[in-house]
Amino acid sequence: MAIASVNPSTGLLLRAFESHTGVFVEEALGRAARSAAEWRRVPLSRRAALLTAVAIRLDTERETLARLATLEMGKTLRSARDEVAKCAFGCRYYAAEGELMLATERITAADFSGRIRYEPLGVILAVMPWNFPFWQVFRAAVPALMAGNAMVLKHASNVPQCALAIEQLFREAGAPEGLFQTLLIPASGVAALIADPRIAAVTVTGSEAAGRDIASHAGRVTKKCVLELGGSDPFIVLADADIERAAQTAVTARMLNNGQSCVCAKRFIVDHRVADAFEAAFVSRVRALKVGDPADDTTDIGPLATEQGARDIASQVDRTITSGATLLVGGSRAQRDGWFYEPTVLSNVPLDSAAATEETFGPAAPIFRVSGVDEALVLANATPLGLGSSVWTRDASVAEHCVSSLDVGMVFINALVASDPRIPFGGVKGSGYGREVGVHGLREFVNVKTVRGSVAP
Repeated sequence: MAIASVNPSTGLLLRAFESHTGVFVEEALGRAARSAAEWRRVPLSRRAALLTAVAIRLDTERETLARLATLEMGKTLRSARDEVAKCAFGCRYYAAEGELMLATERITAADFSGRIRYEPLGVILAVMPWNFPFWQVFRAAVPALMAGNAMVLKHASNVPQCALAIEQLFREAGAPEGLFQTLLIPASGVAALIADPRIAAVTVTGSEAAGRDIASHAGRVTKKCVLELGGSDPFIVLADADIERAAQTAVTARMLNNGQSCVCAKRFIVDHRVADAFEAAFVSRVRALKVGDPADDTTDIGPLATEQGARDIASQVDRTITSGATLLVGGSRAQRDGWFYEPTVLSNVPLDSAAATEETFGPAAPIFRVSGVDEALVLANATPLGLGSSVWTRDASVAEHCVSSLDVGMVFINALVASDPRIPFGGVKGSGYGREVGVHGLREFVNVKTVRGSVAP
């Protein structure tokens, strides 16, 4: 695929880039290796100072960066501003807490004493997606850099300008040469990077297929990888839920980022006793969403990021309706230039239909009716994916039952599933392994070094 920016609102080419050549890549890896060797010896206070400086640059450039993300992948300008602000928050969080997370731990017992040190691995390769072109990168890069690693970014080929802007941010904030670099290369070039001895580990956010492929390459050369892949997140509404609040949150949970997020709610599983009320409240709010220019602050839903993405969601909705689902609202491409799809709600969705068995990456919401909590949990777990989940109930014991029963990496009670620098993010089953952010994310790319014994006085 060409490395190019195409405006999803118009389908017009913005700018095309030549792939970086073998010579450029070789020199970049050399710089990264030298920088990693030096950065690991830099005091934690200095690493924190760099992250603070990056946060200041993000604050200063917030509007420019937000408009770039909107132009390049179609997210609404409002959400793009929030994304950049979240990156700055993440920088400040690790600047404040990173030193404590990396502090040497001392283990003592009656017959021995030891230490656990957290040391950097070296150069981390980040293979990142387009849907959150800044936050996805920062949530991988910031803890890795705080831990003393360097990073090389292979970003999605449709957001090259965002990728280059991130490198420039770090450079302008005072990052040493080679500490964070962007490589504009096709996906076919990733295997060679993984095999290079200067790459110590890999972090990936993307599709299941991409994750499996990259993990297989990493496994051949015994390199650690963290995989954050797809999701088919259940949004469970039980009979005692606050229906109005659940419906309001459900719209955001499904339509966030134009429906293009791994942790968007993908399957709405509703107790039959409140299903009519939930559907009515949900549909009325979806009908009120404004589809339009993502740069307009009044717009709620912008275009899909790629033409293929618009085709895929249209196909999934059409196939689900053919399988017997009821269309409540939407259901077609918007009548305008660009890759827009109408916000869509489907009811009476068959369990073997496309919307039930495939990850939907767009503004389409399937609703399933169940008899109660036990059936809801069986349906929620009936997927090869296991990223996030949201449960709506007023009963604390039922909530805890759901927490222990759901086969996912994250459970949010009466809340929207979202990533946050302060808590680990990731999944199980086909959604991948390893964690991003939080203390667990920071320690993914360190050598947990055990030290026992001492020099006698």
